[in-house]
Amino acid sequence: MSAVRPAAGFIVAAPESGAGKTTVTLALLAALRRRGLRVAPFKIGPDFIDPLFHARAAGVPSRTLDAWMLGAEALEALFRAAARDADLAVIEGMMGLFDGVSGSSDQGSTAAIAKRLDLPVVLVVDASAQARSVAALVSGFERFDPAVRVAGVIFNRVAGNGHYRILAEAMAGTCDSIALGWLGMDPRWAIPERHLGLATERARLPAPLLARLAAAAERTIDLDGLLALSGTRPGPRCPAIEPAPRAPRVERVPDGAPLLAVARDEAFTFYYEDNLDALRREGIALGFFSPLRDARLPRGARGVYLGGGYPELYARTLAANRPMRAALRLFAEAGGVIYAECGGLMALVEELRLADGKRYPMACVLPGEIEMRPRPLAIGYAEITTRRETPLGPAGEKARGHLFHASRITRMRRSIERAYHVEGPGLASHEEGYARWNVLASYVHLHFGSNPRLAANLARRIREADVHA
Repeated sequence: MSAVRPAAGFIVAAPESGAGKTTVTLALLAALRRRGLRVAPFKIGPDFIDPLFHARAAGVPSRTLDAWMLGAEALEALFRAAARDADLAVIEGMMGLFDGVSGSSDQGSTAAIAKRLDLPVVLVVDASAQARSVAALVSGFERFDPAVRVAGVIFNRVAGNGHYRILAEAMAGTCDSIALGWLGMDPRWAIPERHLGLATERARLPAPLLARLAAAAERTIDLDGLLALSGTRPGPRCPAIEPAPRAPRVERVPDGAPLLAVARDEAFTFYYEDNLDALRREGIALGFFSPLRDARLPRGARGVYLGGGYPELYARTLAANRPMRAALRLFAEAGGVIYAECGGLMALVEELRLADGKRYPMACVLPGEIEMRPRPLAIGYAEITTRRETPLGPAGEKARGHLFHASRITRMRRSIERAYHVEGPGLASHEEGYARWNVLASYVHLHFGSNPRLAANLARRIREADVHA
């Protein structure tokens, strides 16, 4: 299949993790949106957290581009569909530009996707401790793989105009790419981190912070030059960033569409947006609810989707919401479909024990206990094969996803079937995926794009459910 390119776009990459890709991406999204451009944001890799920030800055959902989970053809199709109506695509890379699953190839890297989509790369360089040496670094990245078009550089953590002049002069005599500007060091932009990434509660970027980021990009980044290298003509300026319209609790859908209740609040935030899109295409209506605050499931729901997140940070509130815990338990006992991933699995067991030893009751759908550990236990890719029929389909279905957790199951009744065989790069194969009644819960975050039958099978199971909330 030939390479695919939208009308316009670019990839924000860096020599290494921690250079400031996310900050620069957010500043660019906010500034381009303020110009009145429709921007389609994307994130390379399996990350859930950066897309939450993208969505706030861009006003539209951010999509996941992961070659290992999706494969090249599905990745291209996803990209084309999401970028179709946008003026340009802004894609944030992962790790360093050439970092992937191997030291001898670009497999799974940002560079591989840049070549596959034929998009220029804007390199974010942390210049806080560099001057002329940046030219050696940038020229090395330009020449390492000539098929990757490193077209521009944005310097981050720059001390001021004088510092930037030295950086730009160094590039001018040595590098093929152009210096596109810089961002300074402003502690107000800092986003705190925790054990699995950026703090998700900060993803509700307030309008004043977005305005500051946009203004900073307008002052010191050559946005017209950036748009030119991406193939976009500058649009008209808008006076301010308008807030995105508040999403309805229940989306407007055709009459008679079965309703899937999707947990979405501070504790449950990890969803691949394309999983939700796939279910919508199968005719499923989505109703969003908060396990932290709501006393019941959305009325009429035939299924529940409990995504991942940080339920351990809200364990006390989840435990105190007895009506919701009871609602989940009664729904499961009655045969309602529940699909849960990672944090959702944690919410369904009998008890959650935190690292400080405190214990909190959960929904008691699965008779077991989970405990938090002081560091992540599992971060990596996983491929599952179903060992029995589940809400995702018959035995033998394969799908790919990601493990991303800092807890472990310390007790699970043996009568609870293990529905998955799990393996992956650097991962010891094991049986997982806990099945009971019409419930399937696992630590694995699956991307439905890795197997389109998953959404169709889950939708069918929801339609056939003889129970609703």
